[in-house]
Amino acid sequence: MAEAAMQTRGWWKLALLTVPAILLAGSASGWLSNSGYENDWFASLLKPPFMPPGWAFGVAWTILYVLMGLSVAMILATPETPTRRRALILFFVQLPINFAWSPVFFGAHDITLGKIMIIVMLVIALAAASLFRRIRPIAGWLLVPYLLWLCFAFALNSSIDSLNPGAGTSLLG
Repeated sequence: MAEAAMQTRGWWKLALLTVPAILLAGSASGWLSNSGYENDWFASLLKPPFMPPGWAFGVAWTILYVLMGLSVAMILATPETPTRRRALILFFVQLPINFAWSPVFFGAHDITLGKIMIIVMLVIALAAASLFRRIRPIAGWLLVPYLLWLCFAFALNSSIDSLNPGAGTSLLG
């Protein structure tokens, strides 16, 4: 019982590391790949009618990265178990894919690979969220906005792909 109380109080100390780390890495990925409407290639593409304004992406990703950082901190604060280990592996496998999406889409102009990456992220993040929820329910629920955003991102990416045939390059050959 005392250990459970310590976890409830102690996870926020880990969040002081995980939240800024995830937020900074995600922001750096976007900044280094010139993501957004300032990217001339992206600005020239046709966009679907449901495309949000540019500022909305910064707001959304800031919130999502904070929630992800809080969620993973809660899991890191729990005792080691095989389920915790699997959950953390899944989370930390999908995270670099997340950070790599902007360089692939905005930097390399690979719309199709970007779409594939979102599907992979979504599947892995869904599995991680499911395990997080089994370990600590609130940690799993904190990932739901991220999962919903990935679904929205897939729809955006797919629409941009459909509206702009041949506009991207392929890193896959």
